[in-house]
Amino acid sequence: MSSPPTGDVRVEVVGRDDAAAGVVQVTLARPDRTPLPGWQPGAHIDLFLPTGDIRQYSLCSDPADPRTWRIAVLREPEGRGGSRFIADELRVGDALTAAGPRSHFAFDAGATSKAVLIAGGIGITPILAMARAAAEAGRDYELHYAGRAGRMAFVDELRERHGDRLVLHVSDEGTRLDVAAVVAEAAGAGAVAEAAGGAGVAEAAGGAGAGGAGVAAELVCCGPTRLIDAVTVEAGRHGVPLSVEHFEPAELTAPVWDQAFEVELAMSGMTIEVAPGQSVLQAIEDAGVLVLSSCTEGTCGTCETPVLEGEVDHRDSILSAAQRSRNDTMFVCVSRAACPRLVLDL
Repeated sequence: MSSPPTGDVRVEVVGRDDAAAGVVQVTLARPDRTPLPGWQPGAHIDLFLPTGDIRQYSLCSDPADPRTWRIAVLREPEGRGGSRFIADELRVGDALTAAGPRSHFAFDAGATSKAVLIAGGIGITPILAMARAAAEAGRDYELHYAGRAGRMAFVDELRERHGDRLVLHVSDEGTRLDVAAVVAEAAGAGAVAEAAGGAGVAEAAGGAGAGGAGVAAELVCCGPTRLIDAVTVEAGRHGVPLSVEHFEPAELTAPVWDQAFEVELAMSGMTIEVAPGQSVLQAIEDAGVLVLSSCTEGTCGTCETPVLEGEVDHRDSILSAAQRSRNDTMFVCVSRAACPRLVLDL
């Protein structure tokens, strides 16, 4: 079982409430109420639970409040146990260990482009903090939140803070999210900006990057894989920049390199072989080197490892295309080599 990394934070549960049917919001603080590590919208923390599990939860509080972190947890009866423990067992006053915050889902609240934020179900958690930041920074934005009646967390809070910038899509009330229409509207905003003399969406999609200078509209999406896949298809069709965060693993295809390969662990001074069908994480652990890990499916980011040499076959649900192209990091639970040899900073 993995142990907490150096630099972990001891926290106490100072608040616990139902945010919606099956969703519990938990507020954490240091026992002495001193400031917690700072964070930006899109960040998450690792929680080390008394069950021995490590789970990742997006922060959905106000980054300007340094003394508390808030998370929201969807109780998943068929999950791996972390959500059930938090929903059924965790109480105010309980002590936990946390690590982070960290993020692969950055959001620039000060960007000049319009932010079209799309959340499905519990995917509202990182989007909630992003919408708050956009509002406070004066960035143009709209927020689309899809779910089922009674199971959508923070609706009252969102209505109060975001007014007519919030659009609720309640599937069992006949207002299901039309992904194609939302993305087409975002693309239309980009076309208007291009006609007015700004850099167009098609140009921005291959140039400045999501939310940067020259981008007229940016899509940001978090939720179930089905939603993210639909938004990704439409964003590609219209050339609108897109940032996503998955809560579910990607469907894996055949590996680029289907043979055994070597992995040199630079700091440990050893070279190991990874067999076909074996994960890099398994091979490293078999060699007696500790790597912090949790999900083993490429969604949580716990096992991120710097890459010093070699080409990676990225198979995670975390990194963007631009991040993958840099080839300087990998998630060893699922990603593999696309060449005979990798050198890792382990």
